[in-house]
Amino acid sequence: MEIILMDKVANLGNLGDVVNVKHGYARNYLIPQGMAKRATKINVAAFEERKAELEKIAAEKLASAQARADKLAGISVKISQKAGVDGRLFGSITNVDIAAALTAQGFEVAKAEVRMPDGPFKAIGEYSVTVSLHTDVTTDVNVVVVGEQ
Repeated sequence: MEIILMDKVANLGNLGDVVNVKHGYARNYLIPQGMAKRATKINVAAFEERKAELEKIAAEKLASAQARADKLAGISVKISQKAGVDGRLFGSITNVDIAAALTAQGFEVAKAEVRMPDGPFKAIGEYSVTVSLHTDVTTDVNVVVVGEQ
């Protein structure tokens, strides 16, 4: 299916690109999220009329994400979880737990923005987690997992 992108999409294209994607990806994800529209003549013409406005909105989103990244840079969050004597956790620390801890400290972070490529943490220790605030803006956050008795 040929679509026109209304926002920058990672690994797909930039604002205004006309790309060909699978029908399910377009119908079930991109179009309902407002990231794309079908590339019909009417939609392409409407996009050309609104292009400057959409570019301005995209620039504001990028600036907002960079400001949030500057606030988050170097932040350390401490999470306590029940652990055994050997340091293994009863359960695990996931992106939901990290997002909740950051939100409790006053930083609005969604669980989808927290990237954990190695999976959830299952032992006490100090970990580095990437927070992806925008397709072009990422920052690292230090997570300290401590055990409680």
